[in-house]
Amino acid sequence: MLTTLKNAFKIKELRNKILFTFAMLVVIRLGSQLPVPGVDRHYFSNWFAQQTGDAFSFFDAFTGGSFLNMSILALNITPYITSSIIMQLLTIAIPKLEEMQKEGEDGRKKIASITRYVTVGLALIESTAMAIAFGGNGLLEDYNALNVITVIAALTAGSAFLMWVGERITENGVGNGISIVLVINIISRIPQDIAQLFEQFVFGKAIAVAVVAAVVILAIIVGMVILVIILNDGVRKIPVQYAKKMQGRRMVGGQTSSIPLKVNTAGVIPIIFASSLMQLPIVICSFFNYSGTGVWAHILRGLNSSNWCNPKEPVYSIGLVVYIVLVIFFAYFYTSITFNPLEIAENMKKQGGFIPGIRPGKPTSEYLTKILNYIIFIGAVGLTVVCVIPYVFNGVFNASVSFGGTSLIIIVSVVLETMKQIESQMLVRNYKGFLND
Repeated sequence: MLTTLKNAFKIKELRNKILFTFAMLVVIRLGSQLPVPGVDRHYFSNWFAQQTGDAFSFFDAFTGGSFLNMSILALNITPYITSSIIMQLLTIAIPKLEEMQKEGEDGRKKIASITRYVTVGLALIESTAMAIAFGGNGLLEDYNALNVITVIAALTAGSAFLMWVGERITENGVGNGISIVLVINIISRIPQDIAQLFEQFVFGKAIAVAVVAAVVILAIIVGMVILVIILNDGVRKIPVQYAKKMQGRRMVGGQTSSIPLKVNTAGVIPIIFASSLMQLPIVICSFFNYSGTGVWAHILRGLNSSNWCNPKEPVYSIGLVVYIVLVIFFAYFYTSITFNPLEIAENMKKQGGFIPGIRPGKPTSEYLTKILNYIIFIGAVGLTVVCVIPYVFNGVFNASVSFGGTSLIIIVSVVLETMKQIESQMLVRNYKGFLND
């Protein structure tokens, strides 16, 4: 990785792209420290500390601390991520959007434009809810219409600005801008979490205990990173043979290709969906200061991941079982709406392609579906293992970090994808050099 970056800096165009990306990330981190005018930041920090669930901690990790600091970037790019997921699902459900997606570059530009409008709309709704719900309880130093409008405008503008920055990074920098913005937010919290872990398990302990604890912490982190890399790069290649056919006076075709099916077909989406669904009741109840009574109190505690894997209260780990089931379900659900074996089989048949030993058409579709079901299950199990490990250590040892599970998958996948893009751009420029010579 370091060698790739070193070689990339030798190419002026790539060097400028990397420096531009770095400059934009500096702007983002500076913006994360600018408070919204008229906001009492101490009140919000106190309110945040009183929450028993980790739903807001999860959100704060994705915003790089901006949410906790109530900066102008408090909403960050979460409205854009939500709108992108909504548009992706609507593309499957609405024929007009599906046709638009098939129009090529023009269709994708139209969908991207709609996504931007949906992002601003979601940011406006979220900022209005926050300004009204928290403002009347002390978040705003002076709760009046002008201050409420100021907060709404600042938060909405901050989210729109980050969306713009992400698109500029994609166009003028390296990698996917939105993903890189998300990763830098998560990474910004890692030093604090590492320091917290070492302070809790290493510092102040006997030398032997401290050494063992430090080795265990590093081994777990490295092991999870390796597991995520394997999960992210795992691919099952389905061989495809294309029949020879006459075109004019020439015989064309006959080449061999493959269909790459990723082991982690749905990426991090199943985890985000499952976590959001589990935490939604907790978030709603926290807004109304409702902690539940009787059975509902136990249900809310079971949904709260901070109570999972606790040896003193093992009954609440049922929530973890529900979470695992949801991850596997959403892995199958999301893959089913983004990968269509029947469409791929039909396209292969039209192009004269076939899988060796499998007849074209419906048998090919059934074969791909069968293979895909096995792969989805393996990927879902891998995702579950990566996500459950932090919950186990949090429940047993009270070791809470923001870079476990979902965050780690995002960091590793984005870093690998960005490095691959840099390497491909270097390869293109080397080819250009050969041609010029």
